[in-house]
Amino acid sequence: MAKVFGINTKIRGKVGEYIYRQTRTGTVVSEAPVKPITPLRTQRQMSIRTQWANLGAIYKQFDSMLRRGFEALPPQMSVYNAFIQANLGVVKVYITKTMKLNGGAILAPYQITRGSLPSISMAVNSGNKLVSSVRLGSLTISSTTTVAQFSQAVIDNNPAFLEGDQLTFFHGIQSVDTVTRTPRATINGYKVVLNTADDTPLWDVVSQLGFSVTDNCLATSQQITNGAAVWVHSRETADGTLKVSTQFFYVENSALATYQSNTAIIASVNSYGGINSAAVYLQPELNTTTP
Repeated sequence: MAKVFGINTKIRGKVGEYIYRQTRTGTVVSEAPVKPITPLRTQRQMSIRTQWANLGAIYKQFDSMLRRGFEALPPQMSVYNAFIQANLGVVKVYITKTMKLNGGAILAPYQITRGSLPSISMAVNSGNKLVSSVRLGSLTISSTTTVAQFSQAVIDNNPAFLEGDQLTFFHGIQSVDTVTRTPRATINGYKVVLNTADDTPLWDVVSQLGFSVTDNCLATSQQITNGAAVWVHSRETADGTLKVSTQFFYVENSALATYQSNTAIIASVNSYGGINSAAVYLQPELNTTTP
């Protein structure tokens, strides 16, 4: 703190790094107090924050196809928030801020729907095709199979399915951007409403990829490679509400492990500003720290 003379005696208040005050004995100048630096987020906070990037990117790829994917939500909760809540801290995937800005996304075994209808189970058979628990009896599906024939087979062989129910097949493809080398994900949805009077060819409505037959059950026509797949059963009730089966993505993705590693979380955290202790990071899937 010091007294000043000359033109500076007319100054009041903060100027740059100094504060000028008028007193009975003259103008006094002192250094302005330094604002405390806001501490970086904790390791736990950043671990959670960095998961949001990939969750948001994958949800965006559904392009509103999941807008009614979670039953009985509170009025203040959106489907997006329900999707985040269902997967945050459960399936941990970490991408950097730059990857997110470049449209990056990693397909992961996220829960995509939650509801009261029985879940459709899935398993890979000896031919590496994904086979569902939806039984089709003696039906064989070809280019001439109609929606009516498919619907009748599903209803006759699966007590949980009714006329008017919907079957949706989601297929995700993992790729790499040829310019930025950013991993990208694309998700497509194909749906059919069970209608035993509809003579439209089934494959005119949906993709053969998710509507084929293996072991007398609904199955994929080929192996899922660097991608994801799932079937969802849904039903609109008389009052307009939607019931769905609870489903998780089946994922066969060679890129996934890279973005669940300790290296991935460090890169992601640092891209968002880092944490208090740069030398200590949690293993994404463990409750221990690395040396």
